[in-house]
Amino acid sequence: MESVSGDNKGEEGNPGLDASYPGSVSANPDPGIRHGNETTFTRQMSESSLYTTEDEDEDDNEAKIQLGPQCTLKELSEKDKDDESLRRWKEQLLGSVDMSSVGETLDPEVKILCLAIKSPGRTDVILPIPDDGNPKGTWFVLKEGSRYSLQFTFEVCNNIVSGLKYKNTVWKTGIKVDNTKEMIGTFCPQADPYTHEMPEETTPSGMFARGSYSAKTQFLDDDDRCYLELNYTFDIKKEWLPT
Repeated sequence: MESVSGDNKGEEGNPGLDASYPGSVSANPDPGIRHGNETTFTRQMSESSLYTTEDEDEDDNEAKIQLGPQCTLKELSEKDKDDESLRRWKEQLLGSVDMSSVGETLDPEVKILCLAIKSPGRTDVILPIPDDGNPKGTWFVLKEGSRYSLQFTFEVCNNIVSGLKYKNTVWKTGIKVDNTKEMIGTFCPQADPYTHEMPEETTPSGMFARGSYSAKTQFLDDDDRCYLELNYTFDIKKEWLPT
């Protein structure tokens, strides 16, 4: 299913604010996850990002950067005004944030506006986000053996979101066939939405690959605050649905 890389397209703002989150995990091709003859998901990403274990989750928690006590953007902008190096760092960090438009809220707000499936030579399939995060019925159809990428558009408000990441798990007939976790980056609030496109993937093909899949997608930050959880089903078929 979907994986996330870190190259942002469109309105990017300050996606690379935190040097620990450059936004790209790996460029090594990986054959995907195979269960017998059932499915193979092909993507360009590291093996370690595919096979997430409980121990790896603990390692991720230990590796988090300690940013110190959380404060509002206004408080951050007022701190240590006489320190020239800090002033330059904050200018780079905050970019063009309009301090008059941000509130006094400590917690950032991230809203995923929509997702789109992009495939060469085809019109983008736009997937609106339901209010309850649970699309009814089959949310989308992919053609077997086809190249596609997932693009999502999101807004950031109130405060900096640190270490925004994407988690996705896919099952077929009750068996987990794909488990992906990718870092997206750190983002400042801005008026314009951010647009992020993931690396191109290839859907599996063959009789065992076709059929219905269930999936759970989450967007979380460094504090494991979940901004969106989607539970849905999708199909892999011989052909795309007519447009």
